[in-house]
Amino acid sequence: MGFILRWLCAFLLLAATFNPTEYNYVTWVRSYGSANLSIAVLVGLILGIGYIIYLRATLRSIGLVGMMLVVAVVGACLWVLYDFGVLRLDNPSLNLWLGLLALSFVLGIGLSWSHVRRSLSGQADMDDVDA
Repeated sequence: MGFILRWLCAFLLLAATFNPTEYNYVTWVRSYGSANLSIAVLVGLILGIGYIIYLRATLRSIGLVGMMLVVAVVGACLWVLYDFGVLRLDNPSLNLWLGLLALSFVLGIGLSWSHVRRSLSGQADMDDVDA
């Protein structure tokens, strides 16, 4: 359940920032940001904090190579679905949602990896040890 919650939060962070609908931060700032500059800056800072938390944890736990491997596995899964005719890539909106799912999966794995490693190996990371 912990991974699903971390993945869902990553997906919500990415989708709140940008998605193919009109309900996202980027579209809102383009349309109404100048009239509500203080709110646009505040929401942008909150989203930025969310990205810093996720990216820092992901880079510390699986690193850039791990991130590329997770993206490669997700890409290979999508390729298999495409080859078997389950997935069609002619809809740009669906492609963007798939990209958001893939990126959120990378961030969810990155935030959860320390927990997975600790449960598999029994070893705690230095950040996990209480002094």
